[in-house]
Amino acid sequence: MTPLPDRYCPTDGVRIPGASLAWCCPSCHGPLDLDFSPTPAPLKSLTGRVNSLWRYAETLPLAAPTISLGEGRTPLVPLTDDISAKLDYLMPTLSFKDRGAVLLAELALRAEPRRVVADSSGNAGTSVAAYCARARLPCTVYVPFGTSAKKLEQIEAHGARVELVDGGREAAGAAARRAADQPETFYASHVYNPYFLHGTKTYVHELWEDLGGRLPDVLVLPVGNGTLLLGAALAVAELYGAGLLDRRPALWAVQAAAVAPLAEAFARGADELTGTTPVAPTLAEGIAIPRPPRARQILRAVRDSGGTFLTVTEDQIRHAQLDLASRGLFVESTGVACWAAVREGALAGKSAALPLCGSGLKSGLAHA
Repeated sequence: MTPLPDRYCPTDGVRIPGASLAWCCPSCHGPLDLDFSPTPAPLKSLTGRVNSLWRYAETLPLAAPTISLGEGRTPLVPLTDDISAKLDYLMPTLSFKDRGAVLLAELALRAEPRRVVADSSGNAGTSVAAYCARARLPCTVYVPFGTSAKKLEQIEAHGARVELVDGGREAAGAAARRAADQPETFYASHVYNPYFLHGTKTYVHELWEDLGGRLPDVLVLPVGNGTLLLGAALAVAELYGAGLLDRRPALWAVQAAAVAPLAEAFARGADELTGTTPVAPTLAEGIAIPRPPRARQILRAVRDSGGTFLTVTEDQIRHAQLDLASRGLFVESTGVACWAAVREGALAGKSAALPLCGSGLKSGLAHA
C-alpha cells in the first residue's frame, strides 16, 4: 500500500506522520494541511474512466477506493445565460459533503480505529455516518440541539449514534474534539482533516471537465467552515499549475448576514477573525459558523483570487429557495445561499457557476 503523505500545520510548520490518529497541530491546536502536490490528468485522458469523483485519481491522496457509493459527477445545468448550477444535492446522501466524507472513511479504514467520531450541523454528519456504515466502522456524530429532524433521522438510519449537544454548533464541535482525544479514535472532521478538502476539490475538477477544460469567470461558493471554497482553491491551483487553465477564476464567498464573521473581517481588510461576531438565528444553518478554524486560509484564498464576500438576508434565502423550486430544483435553505446572492444581477454579466449543496428533502421549505 502506498504510504500516506505527511500532514503539517500551515501556521507553525509542525509535521505529523501520515498514519497518525492526531487530528490537529500539537503546538497550536489548529487544523492541518496535506503535503501533497498532484498533477491533474489532461482532459482527453479522462475519457472512459469511472463515472465518479475517483476518475480524478491523480489528484487524490488515496487510491483504490473500497467503499465508494458512486459519489461525484453531478449534473451541471443553466440557470441563466451566464450562470450554471452544479446539482451536488444529487449525491448519495443528498449533499456535497459526500465528496470529502468518502476520503475520511477510506482513511479511517486504514487507521483501523476502535470508533469514528464527527461533529456536524447535519449534512457532514449524515455523510460520515453513511460512509462509515459502508465501511462497517462504528460512528458517533455530535450535533447541536435544533438540528433538522430529517438529518438526525438520516444519521441514525445509517447506524450511527447521535449525541445532541446543548450550546450550538461550536459546543458540538468541542464535544467531538474531547471524544477525539480518547485512544483509538479517528476524528472524521470535515474542518481539521485535510483529506476532506482534497475530496471537495473534485467539485472544481468536474466543473472544469464539464466545461471542456475551462472554468467560468467566477466561482460562487457558500462559506461556513469553508471546506468547499478551500477545496476549490486547491483544484484551481492544481489545474493552473499544470497548464490546464489559462486564467484563475475569482472566488466569491457567500455568508448569511445573520452569521457573517468572514465577510465582516474581509470588509475590514483583516487577515483573520478578531473579536466576537454577533450571531442571530438563520435559515442557512449549514454555514452559521461564528469562528471557523480555517478563517485565515479562507480570507487569503478569496483575496488571492481577486474575489469578494457577499451576504444574504433571510428573506433573500426564502425567495431564492422558492425561485429554484419553481425551476424544478428543490434545495435546502443553506444550499440556496449562492443563488440568493447573485440572482438579481450582482455578477454584472460575468460567467459563473454555483453549487446547490443539499436537498430540500433534508429540511423542507423555509417559512417566515
